[in-house]
Amino acid sequence: MVEKVQSTDGTTIAYETAGSGPPLILVGGALNTRQSPGGLVPLLVEDFTVVTYDRRGRGESTDTPPYAVEREVEDFSALVAAVGGSAVVYGHSSGGILALEAAAAGVGISRLAAYEPPYLTTPGGDVLWQVFVDKVQALVDEGHPDLAVEEFIRHTGADFDAGMKQSPWWPSLVALARTLPYDLTLTGDNIVPVQRLGRISAPTLALYGGASAAWAQASASAVAMAVQNGRQDVIEGQEHAVAPETVAPTLLEFFR
Repeated sequence: MVEKVQSTDGTTIAYETAGSGPPLILVGGALNTRQSPGGLVPLLVEDFTVVTYDRRGRGESTDTPPYAVEREVEDFSALVAAVGGSAVVYGHSSGGILALEAAAAGVGISRLAAYEPPYLTTPGGDVLWQVFVDKVQALVDEGHPDLAVEEFIRHTGADFDAGMKQSPWWPSLVALARTLPYDLTLTGDNIVPVQRLGRISAPTLALYGGASAAWAQASASAVAMAVQNGRQDVIEGQEHAVAPETVAPTLLEFFR
């Protein structure tokens, strides 16, 4: 059953729960809705009440422009309050960044796992990043959501096949294109915000895939070092699109 909670600015956030036990919130990244982690939910429900939700502007949640990271943190805070006031949290990609920002802002997160938050740690990467951000924003503003999604996928390093546009799931991605700038804003200048993350006292696990590009391990390492009580771990054989069955055991061990 879909439930809803109202954020500070009046935005309605839709969420679902499954299972029993303490709440575990899953935070999706770009082009994700509450259905996206569907393969992970059944692997966690015996130990936790698993909460999935539509971030603002997606699925059954509403939106209130202009976008700001602070507004998404308020959304997340309202969700935590609705499910009991405190939760363990797993964020994937830019969803990991949102979870980190929420923890840094003092939202009730007791333990936090983030898989490959997309920060870069190499000098000069911020310049190329800004070019990419500006291009995606321009494509959205000019009414080319399909091209914005294509640009985003290509930038992630994933192989882009023109045949993707004929797949049954392509329209759902295009429908979410307007929220791509939200995820890019979350990532900021693409550099780990060490001072802000240093406010996080909750035990934090930064994860990366053993088959991912070098930036993923560097980002996980930087996040683990920035927080007060952090460590990193690798999910062997995995890339950015981590398979649920490979990451679930690590999450269960950490959250238990």
